[in-house]
Amino acid sequence: MSFKIAIIGAGSVGFTKKLFTDILCVPEFKDIEFALTDLSEHNLGMIKAILDRIVEANGLPTRVTATTDRRKALEGARYIISCVRVGGLEAYADDIRIPLKYGIDQCVGDTICAGGILYGQRNIPVILDFCRDIREVADTNAKFLNYANPMAMNTWAAIEYGKVDTVGLCHGVQHGAEQIAEVLGAKSRHELDYVCSGINHQTWFIDLRLNGRKIGKDELVAAFEAHPVYSQQEKLRIDVLKRFGVYSTESNGHLSEYLPWYRKRPDEITRWIDMSDWIHGETGGYLRYSTETRNWFETEYPQFLEAASKPIDPAKRSNEHASHILEALETNRVYRGHFNVKNDGVITNLPRDAIIESPGFVDRFGINMVAGITLTEACAATCMASINVQRMSVHAAISGDIDLLKLAVLHDPLVGAVSTPEEVWQMVDEMVVAQAAWLPQYAHAVPAAKERLSKSAVKTREWAGAARRNVRSIEELRAEKAALKQTG
Repeated sequence: MSFKIAIIGAGSVGFTKKLFTDILCVPEFKDIEFALTDLSEHNLGMIKAILDRIVEANGLPTRVTATTDRRKALEGARYIISCVRVGGLEAYADDIRIPLKYGIDQCVGDTICAGGILYGQRNIPVILDFCRDIREVADTNAKFLNYANPMAMNTWAAIEYGKVDTVGLCHGVQHGAEQIAEVLGAKSRHELDYVCSGINHQTWFIDLRLNGRKIGKDELVAAFEAHPVYSQQEKLRIDVLKRFGVYSTESNGHLSEYLPWYRKRPDEITRWIDMSDWIHGETGGYLRYSTETRNWFETEYPQFLEAASKPIDPAKRSNEHASHILEALETNRVYRGHFNVKNDGVITNLPRDAIIESPGFVDRFGINMVAGITLTEACAATCMASINVQRMSVHAAISGDIDLLKLAVLHDPLVGAVSTPEEVWQMVDEMVVAQAAWLPQYAHAVPAAKERLSKSAVKTREWAGAARRNVRSIEELRAEKAALKQTG
């Protein structure tokens, strides 16, 4: 087989390498072309050198090109994968820093909440540019695979306004399933059969079977509470399981910022999170992790390049959906996964226009979703709160309506639990002004926002958050990795 895959935001070096090696685990895909594109020539150069080294070490005919000219990369592409972070870590830092001034403590801030909504405002105009280029220069039947957050908002915009065949992909479901398999004592994750449904980052394990035996709430709660690690790292997630009756796919830290109950007071935050790793609820945890990862990669690049000389091992193919979807579409080997698509009645008690994450099967005819799923009322209600915020956020990003943007932020569950309307109005003004370089649709609103900020009497505070850690130096990271290696 010979076709072209374009990766936008390919400078996300580690993730691009994973997708690349996964795809090349499919025997029929050795003779394809990867076209890498990114705004950063520096990052493109690094990732191309790594992928070229992989191709050379494995004696493959695979072609790798790299360009900052996005349209050139997309020309004739059958598949387009997006891994972009619009605004980079600079804008992301504002997504965390500014809401903290108004008492809003986020762990990640890339899905909803104040940070996730503004992240969507930066992404959506760019996503629509991608879609325009896909329609104009890519293969006629091109498929757009979106990995970028905020997943639901980006996918919603691409389908509804970009008019491109789009599927959103995430690994939260797989990671949650691995946890469940472990606590239940499965010898392999393949012993666990599961069905998840909901919306991205708020998907629920609605059916669990271990070697064919159905697993109920009580057994799952007992298994998690008995686990020496997860009982501490996933306290909030276990509490939601007890109250809702089903386990959430999302991590303790992520889940905490989608709900109005656990992060609204500093003393409650420290009660429900765990500081053993950022993902369990640390204030700005993913920002710190991302910053350290970038710094580590820049410093230790020669090691990454050397590691690329190893043979590709199909046994180590990851459970990221992309390679499996491409394999099913091209070879007709059926793949079952959980995909982000427009609802259109798949989940009976969520709106038809919402972007859902739910089971589907892929073959040469495309992605075929399992229809007729009904969530419990509690799960549906939680999803609905986020869907309403997502819908307003997408419409605000498309129209450049700053008042609608403020209403979207106001209706966010955690923001509403923490902040007053006056605080929300000022916070959004401050975020739009700070991120104006990446928000072209709000250019007309920036002068008035600056004027309001100059006259505002709303008080803020300089606050690092309830559970903040400093970014570690390269030396500290080296010492920690060495210590972990010694302890095995």
